[in-house]
Amino acid sequence: MSRTAIVLFSLGGPDSLEAVRPFLFNLFNDPAIIRVPALLRSMLAAFISRRRAPVAREIYGKMGNRSPILPNTEAQARALEQVLGADAKAFIAMRYWHPMTAETVKAVKAYAPDQVILLPLYPQFSTTTTASSYQLWGEEARRQGFSAPTRLVCCYPTEPGFVAASAELVRKGLQKAAADAPNAKKLVVLSAHGLPKKIVDDGDPYVSQVEAGAAAIVTQLGLKADEWVVSYQSRVGPLEWVKPATDAVILQGAKDKRALVIYPIAFVSEHSETLVELDIEYRHLAEQNGAAAYVRVPAVGTHPAFIGGLANLVNGALARDAAVQDGSGQLYCGSWRRCACKGAA
Repeated sequence: MSRTAIVLFSLGGPDSLEAVRPFLFNLFNDPAIIRVPALLRSMLAAFISRRRAPVAREIYGKMGNRSPILPNTEAQARALEQVLGADAKAFIAMRYWHPMTAETVKAVKAYAPDQVILLPLYPQFSTTTTASSYQLWGEEARRQGFSAPTRLVCCYPTEPGFVAASAELVRKGLQKAAADAPNAKKLVVLSAHGLPKKIVDDGDPYVSQVEAGAAAIVTQLGLKADEWVVSYQSRVGPLEWVKPATDAVILQGAKDKRALVIYPIAFVSEHSETLVELDIEYRHLAEQNGAAAYVRVPAVGTHPAFIGGLANLVNGALARDAAVQDGSGQLYCGSWRRCACKGAA
């Protein structure tokens, strides 16, 4: 293998309570998140970040006063390097906090690779995640005069390693639920971060890819139709979001006395949506409403099958010339107008 830089795209998270407000400003100032003219977006981002910062600080206060996403991602980067060997080096480009894209472009340029593989830690493509990171990478690379051949793995919702790791973790969750509530009917809730419905209606393929990945996972598990459901969490603001909402699914499952097994299908490492929203808030909701059991399955993290799958994605991208590649071997977003494979990121 020639000298290769692998750039792991991720959301990022504040590394201190002081960083919470500027992190939120960066998030809401992204044109992929708030789709209005730049000046108005900046004003809205300042207002929203100021208003939301106190609540967000409370959330991060429950997580040791910082997000764990950077150390988690660093562990994934080192694990990936071990699989790929000495000719590959993994870098991290966070979208809203350090190390941010400009810093990472500079570091990759100094490494002087023969080629770059952009590998999002989002298995499912969305204009709000992968497309936003990809666009910013291109802008920064041009600004800094960095022009090494670059390929993007746009999505991998059914990549075999990701599916195998997910299925194994969910299977362990089902076993724990069976031990905690042996007589209860189980329900696997595959929870993804939500999106406003208007973004999906505009052609974003994210929901279809979440559903494709969920179908692959439950097929490996042999679950029946009434034993699993896809749901969406973390909705904010007045817009209509895609449904069903995870809290509504959990509430109904609890009232039905189900043993709930919750798996964060769109998150590959732990952060506020898993450690606080799923582990604390939704657990409380389930327990207060009579759930027979509540088992939260961990994200794939550095699971060997997942890391092996990422290595396969890198090797597959190196073997093909296309600048944007679907990592699952099937164009799940092919019928969606905002698909990266169509150059519409």
